[in-house]
Amino acid sequence: MFAFLSTIEQINDFLNGLVWGPYMLVLLVGTGIFFTFRTNFFQIRKFIYAMQETLMKIFVKSEGGEDGDITPFQAVSTALAATVGTGNIAGVATAIALGGPGAVFWMWISAFFGMMTKFAEVVLAVQYREKNADGSWSGGPMYYIRNGLNLKWLATLFAILGAFAAFGIGNMVQSNSVAEAINATFNIPHYVTGIVLAVGAALVIIGGIGRIASVTEKLVPFMALFYIIGAVLILILNASGIPGAFAEIFSHAFSARAATGGFAGAAVMMAMRYGVARGVFTNEAGLGSAPIAHAAAKTDHPVRQGLWGIFEVFVDTILICSVTALAILSTGVWLPANTGGEQLTGAALTTAAFNRGLPGPGGIIVAIGILLFAFSTILGWAYYGEKCAEYLFGPKVKKYYRILWIPLVFVGTVANLELIWGIADTMNGLMAIPNLIGLLGLSGVVFKLTKEFFADKSFAKGPNK
Repeated sequence: MFAFLSTIEQINDFLNGLVWGPYMLVLLVGTGIFFTFRTNFFQIRKFIYAMQETLMKIFVKSEGGEDGDITPFQAVSTALAATVGTGNIAGVATAIALGGPGAVFWMWISAFFGMMTKFAEVVLAVQYREKNADGSWSGGPMYYIRNGLNLKWLATLFAILGAFAAFGIGNMVQSNSVAEAINATFNIPHYVTGIVLAVGAALVIIGGIGRIASVTEKLVPFMALFYIIGAVLILILNASGIPGAFAEIFSHAFSARAATGGFAGAAVMMAMRYGVARGVFTNEAGLGSAPIAHAAAKTDHPVRQGLWGIFEVFVDTILICSVTALAILSTGVWLPANTGGEQLTGAALTTAAFNRGLPGPGGIIVAIGILLFAFSTILGWAYYGEKCAEYLFGPKVKKYYRILWIPLVFVGTVANLELIWGIADTMNGLMAIPNLIGLLGLSGVVFKLTKEFFADKSFAKGPNK
């Protein structure tokens, strides 16, 4: 049995190295670069307009008449619920620990181009979505790959990967992170956290996308503001360290740095690799997950919902990941010399930064942040996995998927997930391959719809004109 598991682990390690290696990262970022240049830097030219149509209309009620199940903000809240997870706290710290401060710069670069990748995903998800017999809507990569490219086998492959990856990356790994953080901060047993999370998830997930969206539209703004305010407070108290933090980010991004203050040093390629990888992992641009939620949005045009994709990446990486990175760098805890000679990484590094910058409540902010971020991810990915399973087996499978999903939330808090994490991480990355084929193959549709949207003044002014 142990030999079998060892073989599985070795195979997965090999595949993981390929999936999250330099070629895949180049393909992911390269897709964003392609859409950026073909749209003449749309995310810059239309950034103000995108914020006007998203941030400034969060609380604007729809006038009706648009197709969809949930409001545009509920759709982006569900997507952000899934993307804003432990990676925003632990992943950023890991990138800095392994790639140095320069990794933050490359994380920003991946987010800049990722905005256009996410925009294209959302546009295609709405364009090729389908209305179900019960009046609800379904969409995402499996639908635009099948309906747009007519590659049914590739669409099926994406759905299989998504349905299985969700149990690890969006379920057990998240609940495990919560249990660890809550136990370390409040000394609450893992199984207690597991019971609470499972019950809480059940109360929301059983209600379907309507209830998930209703909860996430309230939870996501609260948890984002809670964490950002805590991080900004630390930055204010450590304002003298901010200029140095930016200097470290830009200097490490373009030149190899030798060991200093106990830091092992990092080459430029390491900074690029870990920065891009963590950036993609946190905002999920190109992985094909978020379009599943956006496909259910009430909207009058695919491009209008696509603007929420730009907003999503901006909030996830440019705002939340950046405040985490600046808190770590400005407090100096990324250097082992400032932490008793120990090289911290992951959530432990972020916790050390918050404790150093805000002694007392700092660690509590991180623990609560992980709780909220991970719980929201469990909700969002439950919907993603369910829709992938529904694509494969029909609508009746949804209730069985939910029944299986809920107890695994508890299992994640008490189990050793090293192998599960590795397999889920690999499958999550593999989702990008069919999705990127769909994006590049249907890029002409994205360009055509974007041009039509801004050429038609009735659309560009919006439904609430």
